[in-house]
Amino acid sequence: MRKILFLLAWFTVVEVRSQELNCVVTINVGPRVRTTDQNVFRDMKNAFQQFLNSRKWTNDTYAPHERINCSFLININDMPAIGVFNASVQIQAARPVYNTTYTSLIFNFADREWDFEYVESQPLEFNDNTFMSNLTSMLAFYAYMIIGIDNDTFSELGGNPQFQRALQVVNNAQTSNRNGWQPTGSNRNRYWLIENYLNPQFTEIRRAMYRYHRLGMDTFEKDPDNSRQVILDCLKSIKKARDINPNAIIVISFFDAKTRELANIFSEGQLPVRREAYDLIVAMDPSNQAGYEKIIRN
Repeated sequence: MRKILFLLAWFTVVEVRSQELNCVVTINVGPRVRTTDQNVFRDMKNAFQQFLNSRKWTNDTYAPHERINCSFLININDMPAIGVFNASVQIQAARPVYNTTYTSLIFNFADREWDFEYVESQPLEFNDNTFMSNLTSMLAFYAYMIIGIDNDTFSELGGNPQFQRALQVVNNAQTSNRNGWQPTGSNRNRYWLIENYLNPQFTEIRRAMYRYHRLGMDTFEKDPDNSRQVILDCLKSIKKARDINPNAIIVISFFDAKTRELANIFSEGQLPVRREAYDLIVAMDPSNQAGYEKIIRN
């Protein structure tokens, strides 16, 4: 059973095919949206949340406490016509750290290219084998990405099945010619996100995600110095992959999720390890250098 380390072996566990996601959806409406009917946004929030949380996205068995905590912060930037919306979305997901109350942010991604149609109370339909709407394709894509990334932190390359399904969503959606699904334009879109996760050049980053969380974070309470060394080795692996393509979205996404956590991890411990970590991190994520200064401050 998935994440068996979180179960006590002497308990009798009743197998429950619980859904994978525990997602909170927030809708913010920008000043350019001119409408007196706010009910559509309340309905939208509930419909999106239900679509993500009530659907069974895999054949895996999840206990209720194993559901992945995640969030979609959707900013409605414009409504050019009734039922047509232009939006940007911040997607986050976190996983628990063993034997602590701490949760580690594993995914933090801003999608700025989403336009969709929504009519109040309409059913949200999705099919893995065909493109049905830009709305459900986008939600399904990130559902698969979140589950895949979470699985990567519990078993080495464990997210492959979900990443393949995310790729299928992208391939189906490309027929629509909607923004975000194509290799052209921004390198911070859905196409490049899944391309990076399945690109052999970046496999070491995914392997490092497993070691970082399972062998580093999950053992931190027991042996923090050893955990810091494990995480430092993970950073070295990530740098090798980053040197191939410094602008790869998988690298940027890693640091978007881990900036604060890395600063906290290496703000204590042996000074040589801290200095080496600081030099590595700043070389890979120079735009957030100020946030890492606490590593070498003491």
